Amino acid sequence: MKFAFSPELEAFRQDVRRFVADTLSPATRAKVDEGRRLVKSDYVDWYRILHAKGWITPGWPVEHGGTDWSPLERYIFEEETALGGAPPVTGGINMIGPVLIAFGTPEQKAAYLPAMRRGDLWWAQGFSEPGAGSDLASLATRAVLDGDHYVVNGTKIWQTQAAYADMMFALVRTRFEGKPQEGITLLLLDMNSPGLSIQPIRTIDGGQELYQCFFDNVRVPVENRVGADGKGWTYAKYLLGFERHGIAGIGHAKRQMARIKRVAAAEHDRGTRLIDLPRWRDRIALLEIELMALECLSLRLIQESEAKGAGAGPGVEASILKIRGTELRQDMFELLTELTGPYGIPFDEEVMRNGWGNEAPVGPAHAATIASNYLDSRKISIYGGANEIQRNVLAKAILGV
Repeated sequence: MKFAFSPELEAFRQDVRRFVADTLSPATRAKVDEGRRLVKSDYVDWYRILHAKGWITPGWPVEHGGTDWSPLERYIFEEETALGGAPPVTGGINMIGPVLIAFGTPEQKAAYLPAMRRGDLWWAQGFSEPGAGSDLASLATRAVLDGDHYVVNGTKIWQTQAAYADMMFALVRTRFEGKPQEGITLLLLDMNSPGLSIQPIRTIDGGQELYQCFFDNVRVPVENRVGADGKGWTYAKYLLGFERHGIAGIGHAKRQMARIKRVAAAEHDRGTRLIDLPRWRDRIALLEIELMALECLSLRLIQESEAKGAGAGPGVEASILKIRGTELRQDMFELLTELTGPYGIPFDEEVMRNGWGNEAPVGPAHAATIASNYLDSRKISIYGGANEIQRNVLAKAILGV
């Protein structure tokens, strides 16, 4: 079986590929190639390049800065930017952005959407809590209405890059009676609000991109509520559909597949390249087959979304992409670690930040970041809704159990 895009789509692919090659910072591309950590400036610089081109928010409606691309054009764009080493578009553009467009007030759209497109507004996601992760409906952070403000108390955890954020979109409990889902409200909080503090969480890969946020009588204006009081669960499900759709990360998986082949060609066993040994070649081939299957599924779902028409949010099928995409990428990092042997076990925090610089690498240069990348990949099957919970969602929605 062979997939072929139309000549027009292939021409579009070449346009995107040239744009990334010509405009992306070589320093940022090198970080991505080597598996090193990106910093906020890497993201913001790229976002501003995309904004100047008019490509920062391809999934948004045209009236809010979208491109009017077809789903296949968006797919190609996301794949080519990932293959070219560009940072992923995050910071709320693909999560709270669509929610504000669908459910926000005109004032909220005017205040936040243009700044998000420019790369001037960074968002943290305030969903999970120490006692409410996969069971998000059990969240306990509460907001009590006091005149024209909500007073928020509680805590949120696992906020990615909260230290970079200007705002947070947070689920809070405004009512305790009835079904748990019916008392949840979505609020937009200024990260500089009095009473809001953050504490870093050091992760097993040596990084410090996750935080816990604490709310002590934080006052949030009522006009910062998204939609109706008590309807936050509806908006959260809409948002999480967009988050999970992108988690498949096919472009990033293809980039890691190329990395696997480079490492397998560079590593040797008694004088023979690992890529030439059947036991390694077969494992690489099996992962590539899994990647091709995931891509076929993604393209099929894109075709189905086109049939639904513009404005249709991702369906429950996004959970399938989330499960298979994250597990595949974890398998890839596991294989990379095994290919590099003993040198793939330790990692140097300074190298993760700044590379080897003028120092001679300890062992193969390609091995320095692999352990950290492997450990970091363990989280991707948890965030965006743990894969175990996604299987429950699919069982209920598709199998009726």
